[in-house]
Amino acid sequence: MKKIIALLLAAVLMLPVCALGAEAEGSVLNIYCWNEEFKTRFEAFYTMPEGVEVNWVITPSTDNAYQNALDEALLNQEDAAADSRIDLFLVEADYAVKYSDSDFTLDVIGDVGLSAEDVADMYPYTKAIMTVGDALKGVSWQACPGGFIYRRTYAKEVLGTDDPAAVQQFVSDWDKFGETASKMKNAGYFMLSGFDDAYRCFSDNMSAPWVVDGMIQKDPVIEQWIAMTKEYTDLGYNNKANLWSAESSAGAGADGKVFGYFGPAWFIDFSLAKWTLADSTAEPAVGNGSWGDWAFCQGPQGFSWGGTWICAAAGTDNLSLVKDIMYKMTCDRETLAKIVEEYGDFTNSVETMTQMASGDYRNEFLGGQNHLALFLENAQNIVRAMSTAYDQTCTEKLMAAMVDYFNGVVDLDTAWDNFFTAVEEVHPELSH
Repeated sequence: MKKIIALLLAAVLMLPVCALGAEAEGSVLNIYCWNEEFKTRFEAFYTMPEGVEVNWVITPSTDNAYQNALDEALLNQEDAAADSRIDLFLVEADYAVKYSDSDFTLDVIGDVGLSAEDVADMYPYTKAIMTVGDALKGVSWQACPGGFIYRRTYAKEVLGTDDPAAVQQFVSDWDKFGETASKMKNAGYFMLSGFDDAYRCFSDNMSAPWVVDGMIQKDPVIEQWIAMTKEYTDLGYNNKANLWSAESSAGAGADGKVFGYFGPAWFIDFSLAKWTLADSTAEPAVGNGSWGDWAFCQGPQGFSWGGTWICAAAGTDNLSLVKDIMYKMTCDRETLAKIVEEYGDFTNSVETMTQMASGDYRNEFLGGQNHLALFLENAQNIVRAMSTAYDQTCTEKLMAAMVDYFNGVVDLDTAWDNFFTAVEEVHPELSH
């Protein structure tokens, strides 16, 4: 009998962590991420079981620091002590494929235990980008269709109205958008804050992936963005600001002269609403900077930008807890509705968002507008078939390389050469 027990024990110890289920639960839940966006929502809506500590490992994305830290920890996962292992980690759209197409992520259904029914109401593209073969390698609480967020005061002054349906007629295609940009310039305003503001409108509608068979592509859609941005820069339609710069955010302040920004729901809440506050320590309210003097319309072209996915790390010793967190934060419709109400996110539930779009939801930052209905069609039509593991590098290096061209320092061919060189320095396996 002792021999049989010993053999059974040995067999159990040889099982992978994910096969042990609840009996292998650890006392520390390690979550890797790059900012506090998910942390705030998690702490607001998820109750941890008694006796389990959450360890947030937050490394900013600057200079790729987050991915470097995450990669190192994942490579050491197998040899790490149980309570030091990564349990959950977050990824962004620009590099999601790098992790979904790897052994570091568990299948949300086959390994973690969510059902196909649990994820059935999610927007299709949010699953497609994280699907490899038959495996779903991550889930998100948000979908990220975008639009044009504009300053109501400037719209009234220049266009004679701040009504979203009326303003949409002034920006419904790129020709009209350019005509409106000219009007804003003549009135002393910038249509956009800088070079990169419209980039995602184009990059999310590329005709081919950035990389095909190891070759970097020069997509015609990206060339359209470059041509338009150069024109806008030369004509003074933008403020020559780089994305995420102090100049870009200052343009949204009370004295800022920027008419609008392109972005999805997370950009409205997580970025723009903060940039508009004159006093960041005071309660966000009308009269605090330009907070509340904004509205949303669809703009000239449907697009998406960003998104955050939750991945279960292979080797987690908290599999049952990971499953429960994924369900609560990305599948539970009551939670998703609360996230919309409290944080302004467009959440990843077709039914929830459809109901709230026709309900009494109001976004006070957007002057009391219920803008959710304007997202619905775009959200259903988002396709991420062009995603590659190189998207982040290509995007960042293109933005950096083209600044000199926009400013007239180099010609277009030189800017492209600088882009290719920069990408190939990071990924020497690529060529053009």
